[in-house]
Amino acid sequence: MPEAGPPTPFPAAAVQELVIEAGRTERHYWADLWRYRELLGFLAWRDLKVRYKQAVLGAGWALIQPIITTAIFTFVFGRLAGMPSGGVPYPVLVLAGLLPWQLFSNSLNGTSNSVVGNSHLISKVYFPRLIIPLSSLAVAIVDFLIVLALFLVISLWFGTVPGWQWLVLPVFILLALLLALGAGLWLTSLTVKYRDFRYLVPFLLQVGLFVSPVGYRTDNFPNWRALMALNPLTGIIDGFRWCLLGGAQQLDPRSLVVSVLAIAVLLGGGLWYFRKTERQFADVI
Repeated sequence: MPEAGPPTPFPAAAVQELVIEAGRTERHYWADLWRYRELLGFLAWRDLKVRYKQAVLGAGWALIQPIITTAIFTFVFGRLAGMPSGGVPYPVLVLAGLLPWQLFSNSLNGTSNSVVGNSHLISKVYFPRLIIPLSSLAVAIVDFLIVLALFLVISLWFGTVPGWQWLVLPVFILLALLLALGAGLWLTSLTVKYRDFRYLVPFLLQVGLFVSPVGYRTDNFPNWRALMALNPLTGIIDGFRWCLLGGAQQLDPRSLVVSVLAIAVLLGGGLWYFRKTERQFADVI
């Protein structure tokens, strides 16, 4: 009777083969993206740990900026400029507009610097590079959820009761994330080759905070509303306010159409350009 060989360290079913051949990356890219989903989770968890590591206030840092910004915008637009709030407490109005802006800006800032920030991984191992900008969205989402909880507390304090419109909120959250991802894919690809974009993004976000209707209602300027609709964030911010304020602010169909079209163009073009340039990341970075 033949002797049994030494036991294998892993069951045969657990062993996976990775075949490297010409053209395989193109044919199996999206399947590989699903296969490497654990890496996506690991990178997201790593970014969250880095975000709050050795931070005395912890998650409190996610609240400091929106609280200060809400107080400043309430004083400037509500007190000094005397802009109407439509019967909504002005701090609630500002925070409802600040929520989508913060989600977009944090997501864009994270994705635009994601590839350069993970250059040590790109130059060593193979994995779908799209995982890197996708994982960078985790910090922005967690910060958003913290501020959303703050908004719920403040709105209840002022007597603003949530309505059924909250059920539609995930749609606008997704739109904000897709808009940031689409723009971020362009910027992170360009940052690999032109490092000047690392300094351009904070400047663009600083300007964007004031050209977006964060501190005021768009229906306060009926003659300018068509022009403001050209900003793809306008429709998303109006949508957030419509959801969070129980329909106190009406939706502008033009703004929503512009937002959806901008997302389609930026996301489609961003994926195309990212896939076109990612094969050169390891050589250029």
